[in-house]
Amino acid sequence: MTIKLVIGNKDGKTVQQELSDEQSSNLIGKKIGTKISGNDLGFEGYEFEVTGGSDNSGTPMRKDVEGPVKKRVFCVEGTGVHKKRKGQKQRKTVSGNTVSEKTSQVNMKILKAGKAPLGEAPEEAPAEGAEDKKEEAKVEPKKEEAKPEEKKEEKAEKKPAEEKKEEEKKE
Repeated sequence: MTIKLVIGNKDGKTVQQELSDEQSSNLIGKKIGTKISGNDLGFEGYEFEVTGGSDNSGTPMRKDVEGPVKKRVFCVEGTGVHKKRKGQKQRKTVSGNTVSEKTSQVNMKILKAGKAPLGEAPEEAPAEGAEDKKEEAKVEPKKEEAKPEEKKEEKAEKKPAEEKKEEEKKE
């Protein structure tokens, strides 16, 4: 069972990462609003807060539904509700506020940032063949094509010569 983490930064950007089974087990039983140490999840020095998530069928977690259950609740506003008119109520299927084995995604926000930035992959060296091609491209100069004006002049020069030959043939 793997859980996908979606971690939101203060600048509005998100980082997505899948957790291993061992790291996922650290999240089981946690509720929305719970603070979690990043060391348990493989992020040294970070502290997170669970803000939501969804289960394996895509139903969103709601903070006001207790436990790791799926329920049909009568909602006026909140997660999963899109009102079309004022005062409208809707019956929606939602998951409870507790992370369980059926949870596939957990949304979190950063409370305390660590030293290493999130989401930055280590820089990889380019393949050896790619470097050689770049160098070859730099060495070869571009071939210059004749400008359109020069081509027109060449055609103009050919026309009078051809006209002269035709006139000589007629005479």
